[in-house]
Amino acid sequence: MSNASQYGDLATQLLTESRRSTATNTLLKYNDVLVRAIVREQRDLDARLESALARSAPDDDGDGDILTEEEREELKNRWMPTILLYQTAILRNKRCLLAYHHHRLELLKDLYWSVGGALPLLLALPPAAAKVAAGAQAAASAAVAGGAAAAAPQDVRSKLSPHEVDFLRSYADSLRILREEAFSSAAGAAAGEGITEDIDLLAPISHPPKDLQVHVRVVRDCGVVYTELGAIDFRRGHRFLVRRADIEHLIVQGYLEEL
Repeated sequence: MSNASQYGDLATQLLTESRRSTATNTLLKYNDVLVRAIVREQRDLDARLESALARSAPDDDGDGDILTEEEREELKNRWMPTILLYQTAILRNKRCLLAYHHHRLELLKDLYWSVGGALPLLLALPPAAAKVAAGAQAAASAAVAGGAAAAAPQDVRSKLSPHEVDFLRSYADSLRILREEAFSSAAGAAAGEGITEDIDLLAPISHPPKDLQVHVRVVRDCGVVYTELGAIDFRRGHRFLVRRADIEHLIVQGYLEEL
């Protein structure tokens, strides 16, 4: 960093990127280059701060003479603006980094819920298939949840850092454990709470369904699905009347479209 006036410029660029992502409601590619540059700036600032602190409280004046209390106070006051500048820059960079990553994690959680908790589907969407999934998801969302859920963007995996992929997997595991331990019929029976059916945490609840049966059209092939009526081979273009609870997750994930 050539001069103090440039400290914080990189963090400002990171926040501008987050604002653009919010304004367009899109997931941008993780800016690893900019994040690493800010981390390097943090290390440089930390080294400068340590040097300034050491110079503000020396044991002698450099010639071996012990400093008086007044001289120590004067030297400390002389270095205090520099120390405050470095400390403020460090804290601001830290806040910007936390804000950037928090924004992305919240967006990733929204995407996870928008596909009904189907993490493999979210990570495996290629650019070409993503357009179909996005259109199907928008139609399903409008029918099932009043259009509240956002469609998954194209090629999500390529826009994530390795740590964000690990976060999504950990988030999915945490929800799975929660469902098994608190919202399953087996857990309810063991606790004596009288839960007789599994509660699907990932089901949309914006608008409660009016009927138990639902007419659906297959948007994307999803193979054989075992329902209450037996095994059904969902092939693209076919229509079925099925029990909503058996296929609601497929509607949310964009495989089926409610008619």
